[in-house]
Amino acid sequence: MLQQTQVPTALPYYERFLKRFPTVDALARAGDHAVLKTWEGLGYYRRARNLHAAAKAVVSDHGGRVPDDPAVFARLPGVGRYTCGAVQSIAFGHPLAALDGNTVRVLARWFAVTDAVTDSATRRRLWDLAESLVPASAPGDWNQALMELGSRLCTPRSPECLVCPVRTLCAAKERGIQGRVPVKRKRKPIPHIQVGAGIVWRRGKVLMCRRPAGKMLAGLWEFPGGKQHDRETIRECIRRELKEECDLDVTVGDHLIDVTHTYSHLKVTLHCHHCRAPRGRVRLLAADEARWVPVEEIPALPLPAADLKILQALGIERETAVGATRKRRGRRA
Repeated sequence: MLQQTQVPTALPYYERFLKRFPTVDALARAGDHAVLKTWEGLGYYRRARNLHAAAKAVVSDHGGRVPDDPAVFARLPGVGRYTCGAVQSIAFGHPLAALDGNTVRVLARWFAVTDAVTDSATRRRLWDLAESLVPASAPGDWNQALMELGSRLCTPRSPECLVCPVRTLCAAKERGIQGRVPVKRKRKPIPHIQVGAGIVWRRGKVLMCRRPAGKMLAGLWEFPGGKQHDRETIRECIRRELKEECDLDVTVGDHLIDVTHTYSHLKVTLHCHHCRAPRGRVRLLAADEARWVPVEEIPALPLPAADLKILQALGIERETAVGATRKRRGRRA
């Protein structure tokens, strides 16, 4: 969870995740739906799918015990160099480096690395520096200390050099360039796309579609729609997308809300309209699954952050929805 997420943000998700899946076996036995729903809101959902796949591999191939051999552990789904070093040093005491964003900043200042840390050659140099510093004794404590140093003192802006425990060793401090290091290349502006999304009604239920495997936000459920084409109105976009995705000839009605959400590489604005669908079977042309769902039960599905905002615009609160879902299950029982 701490890949690409800060500790204060990840902590409540971590606690909720452990409560829902207290053991590796519990996670391995869980369905994809439950894992994605528990992860909902944390973003970067590939991490959740990789964690789930890794738990299954640990149970099926390693007797339910996380491998303490770095080479074996590194072969688990989703495990890269940083994750391997962090887990193996902290959990098992292997003298491996763990280079995260905080550690990059600390080392770049400590050794006055003035080349762009986003360049592959500089990143290799930082890995070499990190590995040269890892002690044989308590390497996990060392790695965590570097992370904490970057998080608490050696911060991106206004580093607290006066109280830093390595200030007398810091080459950037000595040269007075700690405010300009680390150097990062300017990112190109990310594209901003316009998307039409339909809240498609039929007999009091709303059509929800599950995004296909291999695509962005795979496995999550959404209000169907897609990218607006050139010289196309949003209403035309929604009609076309529903035809291409589900073979439905919908009538596009009132506007509900516009929702803008920024991902790491993309900004998306969803233009949401109520729609009506005629009778007829939904054909899965560009989705893995589709369901007609009572609106108060939609929160039981794992949803992207943008679709959660659409749900709020529909006046559905999470607590109310959970209660309604339980009542419906009780009546069916």
